[in-house]
Amino acid sequence: MRSIADRIRHAVCFEVIGVLMVGPLASWAFDAELMRVGSLAIALSLVATAWNYVYNLWFDHAMWRMLGRVRKTLSERVLHAFIFEFGMLLLTLPPVMWWLDRGVIQALNMSLSLMVFYLVYTYVYNLAYDWLFPIREPA
Repeated sequence: MRSIADRIRHAVCFEVIGVLMVGPLASWAFDAELMRVGSLAIALSLVATAWNYVYNLWFDHAMWRMLGRVRKTLSERVLHAFIFEFGMLLLTLPPVMWWLDRGVIQALNMSLSLMVFYLVYTYVYNLAYDWLFPIREPA
């Protein structure tokens, strides 16, 4: 299992790299002011950081209880990313609508576009992170 410090490093690095990529991309793709989109990205990254920590802790414990291991197969990594992003969609749709003054459909389209980006990013990031910082199996 990962240590608390490792989980914090994982979540913080994920969000910092994500915000640095998403701010400019979302500003361009959604024709929105960079400062407005950037400030929303930072706020949502705080929500995502907390969700990331709680979700990964829960997922690892669930894997350990159900499968007796925490190393993920390809299909488990895909499932892991989809569940994470669906949770983020539920948490972030209302703030996106409010902050960017968009209707439900437009905000949903924006959120789904970001979800596709983050699905790929989540998979690649976690694969790289696990390679750089291998998981130690519990005794």
